Amino acid sequence: MRWKVIFLALNNPGVQILLLRRKLTDLKENHLVPLQKMLNCNARDKRRHIAEFRSQDKEFLFPNGSRIKLGYCDNENDVLQFQGQSYEVICMEEATMFTEFQFRTLVESNRPSGLMINPIPCRMYFTCNPGGVGHAWVKRLFIDCNYINGEDPADYHFIQSFVYDNKWLMENSPEYVKNLETEPNEVRKKQMLYGDWDVYEGQFFGEFDKDIHVCRPKKLPEHWYLYRALDYGLDMFACLHIMVSPKGDMYCIHEIHESNLIVSEAAERMKMATKALGFKESDVHLTLAPGDLWNRQTTTGRSAFDLFYDNGVILTEVSRDRPNGWLCVKELMKIEDAEDELTGDPIKVSKLHIFDVCKNLIKNIPLAQFDENKYNDMATEPHEITHILDALRYFCIYWINTPDKPKKVDGRRMTWTQDMIDDYYNGSESIKRRMVELYGEINY
Repeated sequence: MRWKVIFLALNNPGVQILLLRRKLTDLKENHLVPLQKMLNCNARDKRRHIAEFRSQDKEFLFPNGSRIKLGYCDNENDVLQFQGQSYEVICMEEATMFTEFQFRTLVESNRPSGLMINPIPCRMYFTCNPGGVGHAWVKRLFIDCNYINGEDPADYHFIQSFVYDNKWLMENSPEYVKNLETEPNEVRKKQMLYGDWDVYEGQFFGEFDKDIHVCRPKKLPEHWYLYRALDYGLDMFACLHIMVSPKGDMYCIHEIHESNLIVSEAAERMKMATKALGFKESDVHLTLAPGDLWNRQTTTGRSAFDLFYDNGVILTEVSRDRPNGWLCVKELMKIEDAEDELTGDPIKVSKLHIFDVCKNLIKNIPLAQFDENKYNDMATEPHEITHILDALRYFCIYWINTPDKPKKVDGRRMTWTQDMIDDYYNGSESIKRRMVELYGEINY
């Protein structure tokens, strides 16, 4: 990649090039220091400099007007610093370390700068190995060639390269190749030695299998329990409608995944979805939400819980314990052996079922990675994929850790759980009245 950007700069006067790594330390070690040496920037005689290095801006300026700008995107939103800038060439080293949001944002800056004498077509270059937070989007575009939203297949070209193709490395560092060949981690070995894109190290939900967990929508029995589980923020409102059978099989039948909704809009959107699914508000056993929605604003003294209540939705608080919550998700996602009820043939089953209309949930589950510093926790980046997964976690930790599940008493009444009783006694008089309207008098 370094040689590529140098030759582009020398042969195309005025070209603006952005060369990126995800981490600042990697940028320094892999590009900043080597480029200074390759371009002779440290020579005392400035006449020997191939390009001038400006340390403050991390850029190399060539006599013909070309520029190589170095950058990094350590955090998700660091990429926003490049908005409004123009580069004919953008190079992403270890592209699978970048999120799709960062990639999409950088595409907006891949445009003519107006500084070239003889303009060249704008382009982006990527180098990478399988794995990493960006594995899914790179694989979709360059390996699976699954194009969406008007993406032109002619814009994407993949060149496969194996370690055995690197003649210099084979001759000068045979021990590196030997280490890969004897790598005990089979996933890592398949990725780094054979360039296998079908294995994914660091995948948090390795047990997820679309063929088992995803199904087409179907009518479910009316006597099954209906829940809603949500994660609310202005950046994203994520809500799942979930039905559970008396045996504990759960079906995610609908999702809401929208940004920039204030509480009243989120509540209305949720109620409309419930109605569109053929249910009344009284059919919803509980609407589960994390405890931070009970935090009161210092300016108004009111919480998101209060605002949801004002808009006809009573929330029930669930644990925000991340490691235990993810364990509960995995418990319900677990695949087990069973027999087909009709044929007796062996089959694989799971308690978690997802209707294929829940596209964001289905898309984001395989993208979730382990937290680098907490192996029993899911990484919070890329942030945009976490909201719908958090909603799923809130339901799963409630369902597994709540022994006294609500049971229907009549057409719409049900027994009160301890969580519901706590919400009742901690609520205002209006909240108490509303809960009695929905669930009937407290019963044990």
